Amino acid sequence: MPGRDPGLQPERTRLAWRRTTLSGAVAAVLAAKTALQRDASAVSVLAGSLTCVLWLGLLFLAHRRITAVAASPRPAALGPRHATALALCTVAMAGCGAVLIIG
Repeated sequence: MPGRDPGLQPERTRLAWRRTTLSGAVAAVLAAKTALQRDASAVSVLAGSLTCVLWLGLLFLAHRRITAVAASPRPAALGPRHATALALCTVAMAGCGAVLIIG
């Protein structure tokens, strides 16, 4: 069995995290636009602001993971704390989006 090419997997992982942060950025921009485009109720402004803050958290966590992957040829697995935080950011962003669409 041939050895693993250490150059390709970290690159694919880095690109996947970049796509994730880019999709989060699009969601945050659309949430802010939706919150400010309407009559700007307090709930919509709060949901739009919270989406932007959650995106910043997602960006921070993704950057930490990209740095960890780049620093070692065999990086440690994603810890449960970070995985949970990323999942919560994603679910909360989806919830804020639902509030903006419904409300």
